[in-house]
Amino acid sequence: MSRTRSTRHVKTDAALQGSLFEEDYLLRSLGALTYKPDLALTELVANAWDAGAAEVHVDIPDRLGEVLTVSDDGCGMTPELFRKRWMTLGYDRARHQGANAEFPKERIDWRRRAFGHNGVGRHGLLCFGSKYTVESWRDGQAARFLVGTTSGEHPFQIDDERPLKRRGHGTKLSVKVEHRLPGIDRIREILAARFLHDPRFLVKVNGKSVPLWEHTGLLEERRIELTPLVTLRTFFVDATLGGRTTQHQGVAFWIGGRLVGEPSWVVGREAVLDGRTRLAKRYTAIVSSEDLFDEVLPDWSGFKDSELTQSLFEATKTYVTEVIARLSTEKREETRNSIVREHAVELRDLQPLARLEVAEFIDALSVAQPQTPPEVMSAAVLAVINLEKSRRGHSLLEKLASLSDEDVDGLDRLLTDWTVRDAMTVLDEIDNRVAVLEAIAKLSIDSSVDELHSLHPLVTQARWLFGPEFDSPEYTSNTTLSTAMRRLLAAHVDKGTFLNDRRRPDLIVLGDTTVSATATENLDDETGLATLKDILVIELKRGGSEIGRTEVNQATGYVEDLLHSGYLDGNPFIRAFVVGHKASDKIEKARKVGDPERGWVRVTTYGQLVRTCNKRLFNLRDRLTTRYEHLAGEDLLGMVLERPTQLDLIADSRPMGRQAD
Repeated sequence: MSRTRSTRHVKTDAALQGSLFEEDYLLRSLGALTYKPDLALTELVANAWDAGAAEVHVDIPDRLGEVLTVSDDGCGMTPELFRKRWMTLGYDRARHQGANAEFPKERIDWRRRAFGHNGVGRHGLLCFGSKYTVESWRDGQAARFLVGTTSGEHPFQIDDERPLKRRGHGTKLSVKVEHRLPGIDRIREILAARFLHDPRFLVKVNGKSVPLWEHTGLLEERRIELTPLVTLRTFFVDATLGGRTTQHQGVAFWIGGRLVGEPSWVVGREAVLDGRTRLAKRYTAIVSSEDLFDEVLPDWSGFKDSELTQSLFEATKTYVTEVIARLSTEKREETRNSIVREHAVELRDLQPLARLEVAEFIDALSVAQPQTPPEVMSAAVLAVINLEKSRRGHSLLEKLASLSDEDVDGLDRLLTDWTVRDAMTVLDEIDNRVAVLEAIAKLSIDSSVDELHSLHPLVTQARWLFGPEFDSPEYTSNTTLSTAMRRLLAAHVDKGTFLNDRRRPDLIVLGDTTVSATATENLDDETGLATLKDILVIELKRGGSEIGRTEVNQATGYVEDLLHSGYLDGNPFIRAFVVGHKASDKIEKARKVGDPERGWVRVTTYGQLVRTCNKRLFNLRDRLTTRYEHLAGEDLLGMVLERPTQLDLIADSRPMGRQAD
């Protein structure tokens, strides 16, 4: 006991082990910033915005191996500030510098809401090369720093530092472009869209900027005579090309080439558009005038309360409402035509009156809920079509006439306690799940079954088989995840084997394996961008082979490769299942990945899946054996998986001479 007590109180002068960093730690932590040039350059320009710059010059070379630069006339940094701000990982700008931009002394009366929060964007040049140079000058002090990524105790470091002689203030970033050379015209358009709301912030790409009236996203330009002495010039811009953040979307008032307040969809005291909608996040309206200086507050934070400003607000609300209504009408027509084409075959089977009712439903829904996503509207229209088809009740009457007295009593009791809709919802879900179990049980032991085209799509589609936590519509095929998986497994993909890959982008077919990957997403609190939260990987083995140590190691490698690929947004947790006909007794059935744990791999068999899920369903599969015993495995599969049908080509649906994709 005394020995334990003395050991517990031993003190040392140094820590036994500090944290270490992998060489690519910084690149992996930056996510999309390291492989999307438009995002990287946007973040760097946003840094110049936060530094109170009036002009930013982005110079992009014509070929790889040459230097890309981003320079601004903002506050700049002294060597001391550079080490404190730039070299601090995860620097909290809002905490140390406040929520507003910092300005040079000659712009002390300027006001701006800062973009920066977490100190990530400043490393955007790593998208183009492994090292970059920072020159910054302020308060008579200037220096040049060479920054590079490293491993060991520091994820990045200053490789070289030299003093400079330079007056004024500003910052210049330089990098030798080793990869991902951005397109000059595309970057010019993107930056123009993302920073168009403030006329006193000029961004030039290779010496050229995009005036507002020449912007490709400009949808509407109009002159409005507010009074005989006051004229407004209005612009309505589709900023979809930008979309870095929504904090500067809305109506921006420019008076004499200067922004008044902050852009907002609240004009005066009334919201002209809900800022949470897709429309609000997509568009920016600009109202410009050279005649309203006397109506602006001294600090330019807003307008004075006067009859003239009330007229300004009313004219602005009328203009914005009119443009939004027109855009919504155009969008409704586009969506309606798209849905009609999508359901052309189903609509042809309806009677003329039923078709008219479906068309009226589409119009009514698009007017009442203009923000409804097309996929949701399509599902609603399909439901209405099915209702129209089910109006014929002959089959129902025949079934009622043939019911026994006992069945009639049971139906009466059922309809007393349940609505038909509720009962069908529950029974359909139970029937679907029991049918899945029965199909797997029959197909997995049938040596003649084409597992690739039947069993594998069935299992990967029914995620609830692997646990109630995966029984969520949030687990979907994700473009970023699918791309990452295909890049990592490109050398092993068995091309041409799975002919339905466009309909199932989550499935990747290898030589003896099918891999499925789906994910859930979160919205990042700081950036507002979608990031991956949880990833479910299902690896299905073919041919009745045994799952051994090699197969488990292979699945573990998939998880490790994904986690360290740099392709994924965010820091997701990966759960991987390896499924086959049997598993070796010499392997562990569960394995953790990462320290701290960032994922795990588990081994199971088709039989174990069926038994486990039957228990979760209160052994209903055992009770309902007579319902499915006469059906073959392929028949059950047809019940569960709705096979897609080829749409008939409509003569006027595409231009002459164009082939189907």
